[in-house]
Amino acid sequence: MLSAQLLLAAAVGLVLGGIVTFFILRRRERVGRELEKSEARDEASRILKRASDEADTALRAGELAGREEGFRVREAWEKEETRRREDLERAERRNEERSVGLDRQVDQLKARELELGERVASLDDRHAEVTRRDAAVKEAGRSARVRLEQLAGLSAEEAKKELIESLEDEARADAANTLREVKEQAQREAEREARKIVTLSIQRMAADLTAQTTVSVVQLPSDEMKGRIIGREGRNIRAFEQATGVDVVIDDTPEAVVLSAFDPVRREIARMALAELVEDGRIHPGRIEETVEKAGKEVERTMFEGAEEVLYELGIHNVHSEIVKTLGRLRFRTSFGQNQLQHAKEVALLAGNMAAEMGLDVAETKRAGILHDVGKGMTHEHEGTHVELGYRLCKKHEESAIVLNAIKAHHDEEPHYFAETFLVSAADAISGSRPGARREMVEGYVKRLEKLEELAMEHPGVERCFAIQAGRELRVMVEPSRVTDGDMAQISEAVARKIENELQYPGQIKVVVVRETRAIDFAR
Repeated sequence: MLSAQLLLAAAVGLVLGGIVTFFILRRRERVGRELEKSEARDEASRILKRASDEADTALRAGELAGREEGFRVREAWEKEETRRREDLERAERRNEERSVGLDRQVDQLKARELELGERVASLDDRHAEVTRRDAAVKEAGRSARVRLEQLAGLSAEEAKKELIESLEDEARADAANTLREVKEQAQREAEREARKIVTLSIQRMAADLTAQTTVSVVQLPSDEMKGRIIGREGRNIRAFEQATGVDVVIDDTPEAVVLSAFDPVRREIARMALAELVEDGRIHPGRIEETVEKAGKEVERTMFEGAEEVLYELGIHNVHSEIVKTLGRLRFRTSFGQNQLQHAKEVALLAGNMAAEMGLDVAETKRAGILHDVGKGMTHEHEGTHVELGYRLCKKHEESAIVLNAIKAHHDEEPHYFAETFLVSAADAISGSRPGARREMVEGYVKRLEKLEELAMEHPGVERCFAIQAGRELRVMVEPSRVTDGDMAQISEAVARKIENELQYPGQIKVVVVRETRAIDFAR
């Protein structure tokens, strides 16, 4: 009985101990979870605080960088504004100086006009006095002739015949000398006046010169881009060459691709398209065709705007859009390295300035100057010379007779019918022949010099000759025993005409004939 009670008490104790243990463990678990939650909250608070601190630091750094960038932008703007203000002041000073110079010239012209008026009045008085004296001399001559006939026993006709026969050779020689002197004086005065007009025209026009070639270079970010340009089995480069019509040269040149084409417009389209493809990074045949078409439209727009800008600067209006479009193609056309749009602009400015000095039609002269080589914008697509193409284009759109004559006359395909077209031809020669304007191949340059010397050596009496001043002057040495001083002018004129007929050259060539006589002896 007692053992049964003990067992019951032990069982009850075990049950109570298990229950107490369960509640204790559960409480401990609850306390542990609360501790974990507290630690998690503390960790989250620390993370939020650290993030807040980092955000504040980044915000302050951004504010400092923004302020520094603002200071830099402001400083750059102030420098640019100062530079523009200085340029404006310099331009104003130049305008004031030009205005003062023009006023001075006007005063000088007025003074000369007054002086000429006084000279005219004086000449009128002298003319009246000479007329009076001439009548008196004629009367005295009649009296003297009657007296001489009585004394000599000869009639006036017989005496006149003898006098004419005795003085005929002397009169002919005097007339030849006088003619030569008048010709030389007229030539000196004409050259001096022409040099003055051309110099003034050139001084009023400042031109920049850029020499272009038949290749363009596109820079690459890395040499790996060359492989992407070529494409798998060369499909990209073939598609690009077919779409643009240019040759793509990929060699060992680091980070560069060369585009070669004779047509400068196609070459410029290819350059713009390839640059955009390289920048975009997507290079495949479909993308190439799309980019080339876009570049072509951009180049057409650039050429048209370039031509419009030149016409606006020259003050030329009412030009047909087809002519403006063709003129714009000259922006990418060169001749001996000289940009043809800039050349046409130079010719228009030079010819216009000379027309203003000579009192001619400045507007028509400028218009003829800018359009004299417009046909060069069509020679890559049409058959015929640039003179024929430009003439047909301008005639189709009803340009004036001066413009049409200037297009043909500046290459001697028809005579000059207007004074303005002479100025266009002169301005064309000046623009093309001034030093540095055009480049010439070495072989052609040497052949031209050799041909110059050969033409001079063909004339009888020429001992030797030298082409100097880069072929712009020819010194001809003659044999003094075979050539007289009177023959020198004939030789220089004959050589000059022969050069004009048989050679093509820019500008003009001066022919100088030298005759030297030496007397040598020795003192022993």
